[in-house]
Amino acid sequence: MNGVDLTCLLLEVEEIFFRFTKFREWDISEMSLGKYCSLRARGDDSLVGLPVFPSRSFRHSGIFVRADGPVDDPAKLAGARIGIPEWTVTATVYQRALLQHEFGVDLTGVTWVQGGINEPGRIETLPVGLPDGITVRPERQRSLNRLLLDGELDAIMVPHPPTAFEDRSGRIVQLFRDGPAVEEEYYLRTGIFPIMHLVVLRREVHERYPWVAQNLVTAFTTAKDRSLARLLSPTAPHFPLPWGPDRARLAEKVFGRDLWPYGTAPNRTTLEAFLRYAHEQGVCERLLTSDDLFPASIAESHVI
Repeated sequence: MNGVDLTCLLLEVEEIFFRFTKFREWDISEMSLGKYCSLRARGDDSLVGLPVFPSRSFRHSGIFVRADGPVDDPAKLAGARIGIPEWTVTATVYQRALLQHEFGVDLTGVTWVQGGINEPGRIETLPVGLPDGITVRPERQRSLNRLLLDGELDAIMVPHPPTAFEDRSGRIVQLFRDGPAVEEEYYLRTGIFPIMHLVVLRREVHERYPWVAQNLVTAFTTAKDRSLARLLSPTAPHFPLPWGPDRARLAEKVFGRDLWPYGTAPNRTTLEAFLRYAHEQGVCERLLTSDDLFPASIAESHVI
């Protein structure tokens, strides 16, 4: 990167988020959008966010039920018992909003259970101020996967699939049988392409080297553009996916030439929706706007 020699640590996102959120072990990090916004809303400005979004994912496909559950009928989750890994996990913010705003499920009528997806013992990384009428029961002895199989949960909403779905046994299935079709219709109607993660740097680094933020945005954007070029190249596949370039071109018809936009302006619809949901659900103590998330120096660029 221009001006900086980076020492990169390649870790699973769960480890990255836990270690950085709790202990700030490095200077620049990928981070959960939900946790970053929660900190900002409570006045914690120890981190500086960058409009670089390495992870985005529609989350209709991340709602799981048993095979005998309410497949393709999300309204039946009214009054249900639903498991989540943490209240502040970004994916679950979008998923609760889907239940509430798309399918009319009253969140106060749901019995919420917080725990590890495939292993017991997961805890909330940040303190949570829950809205009136919402209660969350922590489960430390069994995983959400186990509770769903045992019939003690009706659904789980997770960013990582449960084991009993990944083993293809058919015991646990996605709530929507054709998730991509449901998600595409949702995007075309709302313009929301859910952002999961962003890149942040520690405030003291930003204040000592104010030029680093823009250089990071430039470097990440260049890397992303090169990745998209490789994805679309038909000459020699860069990804082990049959018809990869053809699938990418189909995605272009839905999302446009930039399948994965960085920056504030092209993502304002998604960011503002997320911030509204996060405030409704108590993840953010106050209602933020997308302009509250990033330094002003990132919003402007030079023109030749």
